[in-house]
Amino acid sequence: MARQDYLFTSESVSEGHPDKVCDRISDAVLDTYLSADPQARVACETLTTTNRIVLAGEVRGPETITKEMIEQVARDAVKDIGYEQDGFHWKNADVSVYLHAQSAHIAQGVDAAGNKDEGAGDQGIMFGYACRETPVLMPAPIYYSHLILKRMAELRHSGKVKGFGPDAKSQVTLKYVDGKPVGATSVVVSTQHDEGLTQADIRELVRPVVADILPDGWMCPEDEFYVNPTGIFIIGGPDGDAGLTGRKIIVDTYGGAAPHGGGAFSGKDPTKVDRSAAYAARYLAKNVVAANLADRCTIQLAYAIGVSKPLSIYVDTHGTGNVDEAALEVALGKAMDLSPRGIREHLSLNRPIYARTAAYGHFGREPEADGGFSWEKTDLVDAINKALP
Repeated sequence: MARQDYLFTSESVSEGHPDKVCDRISDAVLDTYLSADPQARVACETLTTTNRIVLAGEVRGPETITKEMIEQVARDAVKDIGYEQDGFHWKNADVSVYLHAQSAHIAQGVDAAGNKDEGAGDQGIMFGYACRETPVLMPAPIYYSHLILKRMAELRHSGKVKGFGPDAKSQVTLKYVDGKPVGATSVVVSTQHDEGLTQADIRELVRPVVADILPDGWMCPEDEFYVNPTGIFIIGGPDGDAGLTGRKIIVDTYGGAAPHGGGAFSGKDPTKVDRSAAYAARYLAKNVVAANLADRCTIQLAYAIGVSKPLSIYVDTHGTGNVDEAALEVALGKAMDLSPRGIREHLSLNRPIYARTAAYGHFGREPEADGGFSWEKTDLVDAINKALP
């Protein structure tokens, strides 16, 4: 029997964290290609360090998108995040673009031809998860960790709070009783800040944010509230630590509360099932919980490169389900076409909707009018119920 009383911790990182800067640039490049051609293929990786940005990877899209355009996309992303530091500045950083044509051998496996449907862009396993701990059916520790940093970024961008820098991290530990979160036992926030501010100053800027984000009565004890534990955090972002695309996959998903297949999301077009099938798995899991078929649901999908159908669908409702899991596996395959093409079309993924996903989590966000976060909808409930025996 699963433990019911325990502590669980998740962390988040801000849009200005070095790895998130890279995720944002890679997804901004993807959006640029999809804006020009919805069928474009992109696998863009980014590295950042002191006043240097390096982009590499494979693309297939309009020749009108030049290296100069990609460089400007990178600079604009860094500017929007807010980096104007001596060691990392959107205008002064050296930008190198090493994107090249997609491998013909990969393309032949992915492209539809004759009677062959579009295949998966790679082999792999993808997981989706949903639970009742929060209104958006996400685990509570990662949900609140994201919200703390998102609120701090909003205050920084609006100018309502002076002193916060772009780079920040949060970590929330929650106490679970009878399997449900009841309060925070510790909260950690480290944020880059303006010169001249003390650790005590930053603590009092962060405190009202955390207190407002956590539910009433959930604030941790004072001696377990850690703000900038190292004392000073002025040098931050890629000037303080090199960044790479795809290095924060647990932050991007469920904060460690659910399995992860290992594939990163950012910079990849939706033919890459690392991204699209992970979105589909979350969509299915969320709809299972929204349909009151379970209180918790983990879904695994598996694919082979060049093959259109999923190799397997696995469902685990963790003892909270009220339908047979094997029957649910069959029903989900009927309720949604889980081929790469089927996923892309069902969730309308061939649109420039990805830069916004690069920070504060790909899941637990509100579906947007232009199709952003379409995988967070709960519009599959009826189809799943009808497909059940």
